[in-house]
Amino acid sequence: MKRLAVGVAAVLLCATPVAAADDQPMLLRVFLKDGTSIVSYGEPARVDNRVVFSMPTSSSVSDPELQLINLSVDHVDWERTDRYAQAARSDRYMATQADAHYAMLTAEVGQALNDISQTIDPLRRLEIVERARKTLADWPGAHFNYKQGEINQMLGILDEAIAELRASAGVSRFDLNFVTSTSSVAAPEREPMLPPPLPRELIENTLTAARLSDSSTERITLMTSALGIIERNAEVLPSDWRTEIRRTTTATIALEIRTDRSYQTLTDRMLNLAAARARNADVRGLERLLLDIKANDETMGKKRPEVVNALIESVEARLDAARELRLARDRWELREADFRKYRLSVSTPIDRFDRLKAALEDIKALAGSSPFMLGSLEKGATELLKSMSAISPPPEFQAAHALLVSAAQMADSAAKIRREAALTGSMPRAWDASAAAAGALMLNENARSEIQSLLRLPQLTR
Repeated sequence: MKRLAVGVAAVLLCATPVAAADDQPMLLRVFLKDGTSIVSYGEPARVDNRVVFSMPTSSSVSDPELQLINLSVDHVDWERTDRYAQAARSDRYMATQADAHYAMLTAEVGQALNDISQTIDPLRRLEIVERARKTLADWPGAHFNYKQGEINQMLGILDEAIAELRASAGVSRFDLNFVTSTSSVAAPEREPMLPPPLPRELIENTLTAARLSDSSTERITLMTSALGIIERNAEVLPSDWRTEIRRTTTATIALEIRTDRSYQTLTDRMLNLAAARARNADVRGLERLLLDIKANDETMGKKRPEVVNALIESVEARLDAARELRLARDRWELREADFRKYRLSVSTPIDRFDRLKAALEDIKALAGSSPFMLGSLEKGATELLKSMSAISPPPEFQAAHALLVSAAQMADSAAKIRREAALTGSMPRAWDASAAAAGALMLNENARSEIQSLLRLPQLTR
């Protein structure tokens, strides 16, 4: 076991310390399918079919100006982007944490060696060495293969020790994992690191992101940002290149703004037409409008798919509403004769209730009710209930008809309770009569409003 400790210790002493790096932010790259790349400040994120990241728009490394970029994954070489991020993480780890983590590993192995030297039981010593070996074998894969060569040397030494310990302990089993873990494993393809971006690359990155963006607002924002980068770095940019980029970018921004205005005009006009046609239940007109939108978009060069898709969605919603309204009107027209018949039959009860309103208002206000008025109210309510019960309303009017019946019943109750209050001099009962009268008046108004609404040709409600 002394030879084991000396061998492993020799490997540990030969390990070269890694210098600590400056605490710099990690600049990554989002690679596009055309082979170019855009600088990403920190890790890009893939969310469904989008790639989202922060792109620096200034040369400051510690505190750059950032622009949020949201690209379709169709533009991005995600495998290469991921390889680059993995390589950058590896470099950052090697420069900042690897040495400390390796020191922790060597301390753990050293402790295992110390435990072995103090253990007499052969099986217990074998267990300690095997556990130490597993820790060593697993460590590189979780630490970017740092010190893989030194660890392989230690594994070889431990394998020899394990073989000796097994022989002395009478253990005959053989573990193939010990063989495979010490063999060389091919390193994954590594993406070479690129230098920090210069102002010209920042400008090109920003214009590339603008070109690939799905949003016109974002495109204009990015191109405006590119112009700002040009102004801030004018002295270090080639004069001819700077002038040409400024000219073409300014012209493109102007074109984007004109295009936005054209599509806004199209949207406003089509939405106004859609609203009018939906109110008229003009299904065919709305179907033609959808064709007109597509034709106008074709003429305008299909420059704003997101605007057109939203516009089509809005018009289709109007089309659905128009179809519902058309169905409701068709039904109303088929039922119009029954509706007219009900209106004629219910007009007399409604007029009778109107003649009861003055008495109900007096009861509601506790303004006084003469015996004659109370008698007239009770008689009128009874006649009203009798006439209402003789009417068989169409299904559409049953709820409103039930409100009229309830209004007549509450009117009758108001008269009776008011009579009781007057005979007993009970103010609480007088207030009960007031509440009943108020309920009768309210139910009557609600019923009349609903009946009038049902008698009208259906209108668009949304």
